[in-house]
Amino acid sequence: MIYTPLTKQALRLCFEAHKEQTDKTGLPYVFHPFHLAEQMTDEYTTVTALLHDVVEDTDYTLADLQAMGYPDAVIQALSLLTHDSRVPYEEYVQHIKSNSIATAVKLADLAHNSDLSRYDQIDEQAIRRTEKYRNAMHILSPDKRPSSE
Repeated sequence: MIYTPLTKQALRLCFEAHKEQTDKTGLPYVFHPFHLAEQMTDEYTTVTALLHDVVEDTDYTLADLQAMGYPDAVIQALSLLTHDSRVPYEEYVQHIKSNSIATAVKLADLAHNSDLSRYDQIDEQAIRRTEKYRNAMHILSPDKRPSSE
């Protein structure tokens, strides 16, 4: 991860926003966005990975993030990554595919959320979630078309 001023701002906000939360495995939630950010290859995907659940899971809004000075490209990706519960999951994933930043972050998110080795016990709900996430990864993965050779 390259620690630009924008990335450091996002690290601080991510920690502040999620500091009291835990994930489904009982670990501090901030480990999840930090893990995703470490996999990203540029500043905007890194910042988006750090903030990918801030609007969905905290009291912060996209307008708050925009007022903090986050670039429009990050705000647009975060908007796509924030799942409105009224939108069917598959439709939500299809919309993400329209944005390369959101797609890169969501693929890393889905892979991490599908890693059942993080769980102490694997129940039916975890298995169903993993299947849903794998279907979403399939939707977001680049098409594997035969070469024209």
